Amino acid sequence: MTAEQIFDAAKLGAGIAALGVLGGGLALGIATKGVLDAIARQPEIKAEAFKNFIIGAGLAEATSIYALFIALLLIFSK
Repeated sequence: MTAEQIFDAAKLGAGIAALGVLGGGLALGIATKGVLDAIARQPEIKAEAFKNFIIGAGLAEATSIYALFIALLLIFSK
């Protein structure tokens, strides 16, 4: 394999890794919908539901950041 082929493969891998960012965005959207539905049905659980949502949103964001970091490593590696 030539250096150019390896660099092209890294770009492809970065594109695939960037799909992980989409997964995090979808997860946050679904989680937000679920929390809003739960609060609409039972307003008294607002504090507990919001606390759990923040923990879940942080985990979903972390996976998106990891995917972005991997994509950037693949793009800028030699």
